[in-house]
Order: sequence, then C-alpha cells, then structure tokens
Amino acid sequence: MSAPTFQRRALPILTPNKLGELKPALADVIEYRKSGLSLNWIVGCPLECGYCVRHLFDNFAMKVPRRLMSDEDAVTALVTHPYFRAHKTPIQLLNRATDPMLPVVKPHLFNVLRHLDDQGLTNHVLVITRWRVTPEDCAVLNNFRNLRLTVLVTHSGIDNEKIEPVDSTIAADSLRTLFQYAERYRTVLYWRPIVPGLNDSDEHLARARELSAHAHATVFTGLFFRKEIADYYELHGLPMPYDDTARRKIMPEVAEKRILDFFHTPANTTAPWGALFRKTSCGVAYAHGEADYNGHYGVRELCNICPEEQLLLCQRAWVKPDLAEVTKEVRALGATGQVEIDDRAIIVEGLDEPPRYYLQHGYGFQCHDRAKPHHHRQHGRAPIGWMAENGSPTS
Repeated sequence: MSAPTFQRRALPILTPNKLGELKPALADVIEYRKSGLSLNWIVGCPLECGYCVRHLFDNFAMKVPRRLMSDEDAVTALVTHPYFRAHKTPIQLLNRATDPMLPVVKPHLFNVLRHLDDQGLTNHVLVITRWRVTPEDCAVLNNFRNLRLTVLVTHSGIDNEKIEPVDSTIAADSLRTLFQYAERYRTVLYWRPIVPGLNDSDEHLARARELSAHAHATVFTGLFFRKEIADYYELHGLPMPYDDTARRKIMPEVAEKRILDFFHTPANTTAPWGALFRKTSCGVAYAHGEADYNGHYGVRELCNICPEEQLLLCQRAWVKPDLAEVTKEVRALGATGQVEIDDRAIIVEGLDEPPRYYLQHGYGFQCHDRAKPHHHRQHGRAPIGWMAENGSPTS
C-alpha cells in the first residue's frame, strides 16, 4: 500500500501573547522523560480523560489543538537540543498535551516524522495514541525507512465515562489495525492506567490478554496520580482511586500479582509471561529485537517475567561503565556529592531527571538520584500498595 498524501489545513500557531499565557513548562516544547526526549509542539486535546497529565500544565480546558511553532522549527529544536544524540537518544512525539492521531494533528506528526527520517536518523521514536488509526495511516508509518518507529496504543478498558469518555474499543480497533499492517514499524499494547477495583476484573484481564495477541509487545503500568489530578477528581465527584498522591506511578503489589498470575503460562518454558513487560523501554526494545536502552537489566528483579531471548540480548549489551569516566561527565552536568556505580545503577546527587536520563541513555545503564531511591521490587513505582519503604526485600 502506497502512502497517501494528506491535504488538511495546517493548525494555527499560537500568537506570542497566547504563548505567554501558557505555563512555562508547557510552552517549552522539549522535555526529557525516561522513555525519551519528548517533543511537544502541539497542545490541546478534546478527549477529556480525567487522569490526563495535562492537569499538571493547567491546560486541560484547552480542547482545540494549536501549534506552538512550525513543524520544521520543532524538528530543528529537537535535533539541536543539547541532550539529543543522533542514532542514540530515544524520541517521543506529542505525548503530553494532545493525541498525535487526532485528524487535525496527525498530518503534523507525519510531517515531523518525515523530516527526521529524511535526515537518516535511526533513533527510536515512540508515538502514543488512544485514537483511531486507519490502514492509510499505517501506510504512512510504513513509509519511514530509517527511524525505529513504535506506536504504543493506550488501552485501559475503563468503563466509567466520567473518568475516561473515550470508548476503549477505539484503541482496541486501532491496535488490531496497526498490528495487521505493520511492516517497518512496531506496535505495543500500552495497557494503562491499571487501577485496582476499577479495571482489573477477570473480564478486564481477559480482554487485555486477547488484545496482547495483536501487538509485538505489551506494557502494563499504573496510575500517575498527582495533586492536580486528585483536585480534578474531587471537583467532579469522581471516585478517588487512592487516599494519597505520589510523584511516581502507582501500581500496588496486589494488582501486579493479579496480572502476572493471569498471564502466566508455565507450559511456555522460554517465555512464561509471553511478551509482557513492566517498563515501556523494555517492551519497545523487545518489539525491535534489541536490548533495553534504559539498562533495566541491572534491576534484575524487573527481568523475572522477560522472555529468555530478551534476557540474553540485554545481558550482552549491559556493561558497567567506568567510574572515573562517569564522574567526569556527571560533574560537567552539575552533579554534587559522591558518585557511585553499583550492580544496579549509577547513583548521583544534585541532578534533575533530564541529565540523569541523558546519562542513562548514553550508557545504557540505570541512573538514580540518591535522594529518591528505587526500592527493591517496587520497580521505580510509588510506595503506595507496597510493604517495603527502606529498600529491603518485601518477600
């Protein structure tokens, strides 16, 4: 199938005055997240998911998408960013303030992908959607020759329309379409957010397991529940999923156990859980037949559900970096205090998330803040729903 040409009127670019009204964090089109350097040059979304991170940017009321800059300027901003490394830095497109597959947005998504691909870049590129994807869209996605492109389809199965107005069957249909037509790209079932008592019934789990057969990998994760999102829930009379908020995503131990028990197939001796992963980068890497670019192999209890073939890939790629070299680099980035490298991660002080992710992707080795430790078996999640608070084993 040849790639069609989309003829749509370009989204208008916000005026300087309107740009000045945005929160500075939203007006800054580039943000470094764990799964990649995130480019968000379009803001505004009509889908109204109650748990959306747009609450954090005071932007939830903006329903009509608008550009902050041209597509070409967005590409330039990305590839000239100090943290961008050609062929290495993973990239995310439009993952915090709109849905990239909205009809008025996707021509701009495809345009940016084309500009990146035309530069011969082979970086991982992650596109996350819960909206409609057509066979014609798949033809466009298959047309990129260099980028390692992954489309992650968010599907929760949440039936409460006040929390998630978008029918989950839309995402399910998109996933099947993407998987059916996939040639050069890969597709991942992004099963999230999972909230105990809301969408973890046997029926929900069976639906997710069926959908996982239509993806190159499945990633499951919990709810990102910050104060701004909790305030929205309270204002609109939505059932509070948890008694407290957290900096990290919430995935209680009991919820994870239900999922793992449901997916476990002992007869499949080399992959008893199939292509099920706890971390986004693990699922993306597996889908492309590569080692995890986030170096999760160091956090070995993360790997206990991974297929054997993936473990071997990650084991071969995982190399403990040289302490003197790392120390020199982290000092240049502004780190203070002791630098340590153990068998799990580089441990630093005084660095925010962006430079830590820069190091992590550069070395393929986890990089943690000493003040915000990753406790054993919590897998970098919030402590809510877990017994251990001091890093000791919980079993």
